[in-house]
Amino acid sequence: MNIKELMDYTGQILEVERFHDYCPNGLQVEGRREVSNIVTGVTASMALLQAAQQAGADMVLVHHGYFWRNEDPRIIGIKHKRIRFLLEHQLNLVAYHLPLDAHPVLGNNVQLGLRLGLQVEGSAGEQSLVLHGTLPHAETLDSFQQRLGALLQRQPLVVSGSAREVQRVAWCTGAAQQHLETAIELGVDVFISGEVSEQTVHLARESGVAYIAAGHHATERYGVQALGRHLAEQFGLKHQFIDIDNPV
Repeated sequence: MNIKELMDYTGQILEVERFHDYCPNGLQVEGRREVSNIVTGVTASMALLQAAQQAGADMVLVHHGYFWRNEDPRIIGIKHKRIRFLLEHQLNLVAYHLPLDAHPVLGNNVQLGLRLGLQVEGSAGEQSLVLHGTLPHAETLDSFQQRLGALLQRQPLVVSGSAREVQRVAWCTGAAQQHLETAIELGVDVFISGEVSEQTVHLARESGVAYIAAGHHATERYGVQALGRHLAEQFGLKHQFIDIDNPV
């Protein structure tokens, strides 16, 4: 599969142009022209790049790539080592950030909701990144957070607010604790994201909406896997997800 044709297709289905993002979406570092083997992962760390090269990948597809807004633009230090490795091994680095969070089928948010049995009822917040919906049956907050922890294989941090039972849920994967106020306006029982800030704890306690910080990396494993599987099925490519553990 030609890399340009693959990027054109992926950019269209993810509607990249409609997002105001903090990084470039799509091809970030160009490698070999033809792609037959895709490795997906959450973040383009050196460990992932090395694992992808060992797996015979032509393309590394991630959620967190490079060239973030306000970062040092110089190609030095760790950034130099990573980019040099990509160029030496002719690996294409492709990254999709907000478009992959928000996609209604392949996105991080909807994929996490599916695994939790949530019925999506709508979206809200900046760039419609916050999903909200309901569980088929109410369950205790303790039961819900245990089920979430088992799914993600990590212990989430829970600020209980006043919720004893959970049925209406809002969620936004990654570092989206700032969207708790949107969840409060929606009148949900609990809001799930990846990270937590000091002030988030007080807001959850005072609003009564429980807050669950379930892990930035852990909550964002699923979108990139769904996209990789979709591309593999669509174009007859090989695909493998490689999870580089991250406790955050």
